[in-house]
Amino acid sequence: MAENINSADNAWNQEETVDEDESQSTSNTMDASSSEPFIRNNYCQHSNANCYDEDKMRRKLKFFFMNPVEKWQAKRRFPYKFIVQIIKIVLVTTQLCLFAHNNYIHVNYTWDNRIAFSHLFLRGWDSVQEVPAYPPASGPFAIYKQDDFYETVNFALDGYYNLNNSIGSYSYDSEDNSRGPVILCLQHYKKGIIFGFNESYIFDNEIEELCVNITHKYNDKFSIGKVLMDENVKINFSSLIKAELKFAIKTVNLKAAGPITPPDCYTFKIKIIFDNKDFDGQMLLSLDTEPRRLLCKGLTHYYPNSQLESALRTLLNLFVILICTFSLILCSRAIYRAQLLKYETMGFFKRTFNVPLSLQGRLEFLNLWYIMIIINDLLIIIGSGIKEQIERKHFGNDHWNICSIFLGTGNLLVWFGVLRYLGFFKTYNVVILTLKKAAPEVARFLLCAILIYAGFTFCGWLILGPYHMKFQTLASTSECLFALINGDDMFATFSMTSVKSPMLWWFSRIYLYTFTSLYIYVVLSLFISVIMDAYETIKLYYRDGFPKNDLQTFIAMQDNDILINTYNEYSENSELGEFFERFCCQRKRNDSMTANNSSANKPEQICGAICI
Repeated sequence: MAENINSADNAWNQEETVDEDESQSTSNTMDASSSEPFIRNNYCQHSNANCYDEDKMRRKLKFFFMNPVEKWQAKRRFPYKFIVQIIKIVLVTTQLCLFAHNNYIHVNYTWDNRIAFSHLFLRGWDSVQEVPAYPPASGPFAIYKQDDFYETVNFALDGYYNLNNSIGSYSYDSEDNSRGPVILCLQHYKKGIIFGFNESYIFDNEIEELCVNITHKYNDKFSIGKVLMDENVKINFSSLIKAELKFAIKTVNLKAAGPITPPDCYTFKIKIIFDNKDFDGQMLLSLDTEPRRLLCKGLTHYYPNSQLESALRTLLNLFVILICTFSLILCSRAIYRAQLLKYETMGFFKRTFNVPLSLQGRLEFLNLWYIMIIINDLLIIIGSGIKEQIERKHFGNDHWNICSIFLGTGNLLVWFGVLRYLGFFKTYNVVILTLKKAAPEVARFLLCAILIYAGFTFCGWLILGPYHMKFQTLASTSECLFALINGDDMFATFSMTSVKSPMLWWFSRIYLYTFTSLYIYVVLSLFISVIMDAYETIKLYYRDGFPKNDLQTFIAMQDNDILINTYNEYSENSELGEFFERFCCQRKRNDSMTANNSSANKPEQICGAICI
């Protein structure tokens, strides 16, 4: 046994001397592109000490790139980041469901009140206007006569000053339930007089705004025309751009009340808008509301303890913020440690192999999953803070939508993060690897397709916009073309084309047929083929093996069995074992040229077994 070890030592040292000369001459002519075969061919051929360093670095990298299951099997390392993500999914989803329920009640309640206000304050409002339909069942809601303008204002004021007649429990905005201020604001050009009989005009495009408080003027014989005359205000419809009638009312929403949820109190700032900016003889009429939740008073008559509801929701928000903060710290620490290991590996490659680590190898240390988790943690923390302020009645309507965006996007990314753990299994990892493989080809393909798409969009908007309701704006044109690619509403798009101009009718047919044929039969098919090609490539990789960069090649090298066994037996990852190995290996290397083949020296046998 001793003779075999000593003969192996002599052969190792002879090969080491030859290989050092060859590696010295080879390293002068190598570049980064040839580093991978260089690493493979020169594995552990520098010195016995370097052999140990390479094995230590290899095991460190191999453990770093293990998934949580493998780390548990290797070192019984508890997958705490995985457990944190599972807890976060449960808490964030629970929080989102509760907020979505409240948000739905809030949005639905405000929309229903807007419909009720339209019936109460808009003269001639029809229920057909309440249901969004495509194409619209009726034309725009508008007025066409000056008398209609005054009568519409009178109708709105009559409804406002007779709120007791409404079914809804509406009250005036003041604390004593007295009638609040009603403001009529007129926006008009400074000068705008038209003499149509001789095609002349007097015009100054400076916009002025005049607001009149008509609250105290109301009585049974109220007339807005008379009020404006008393205020020396004359409306010139030739220069009138927009008129707004503003007032506010309060109400209480009992529907929101549940086992631990108290009713909500609201104030609605109502604005009736007369839009005449097009000056086309048609003044568009609409009603807009700005709801705002208030801190209700007099909760002593609400029997369940409302403080319990507030405490539970606050506790859930705090738990979500804490778990997301903990997840953010863990992922940030993992990214920081990965960068430290990257720089250590780069230095090791340069020092040991005299080649730089490739770009693909450096990118292995950038975990995009952790970056995505950090982003969703930040979104959820911000959204939870806004949600807490909303529930404490500190914020109004606008922040509901902002909070929904933060929480919804954060929850979306949280569920996307589950794919990282499914990716540890071969069957589920195919989708992720296919998307990763196809991403560069898809990006280049979409760049060309978008350029052609933009040309069709601008062309359709310019030529068909005045004659086709789907092409009236650039955004609607793009949406219409995207729907055509997916085969949606194609016949309606063709049939709605105006026949007033035969030339435009024929152009629209050529335009639509060309676009649908090009994108449905050519572009879409090519796009699918790019994805399928990436999928077939991934299937071949699973069968024949995935290509490896220089870092993966270095990690995949098989360790010497004697080295592993001896390392586990003598070292046990201890500082004393590491010192013993280094001391013995250095001593053996220095004395290898003069050592004889006798087997009497037992410590050198141990050192030889360690360093082989």
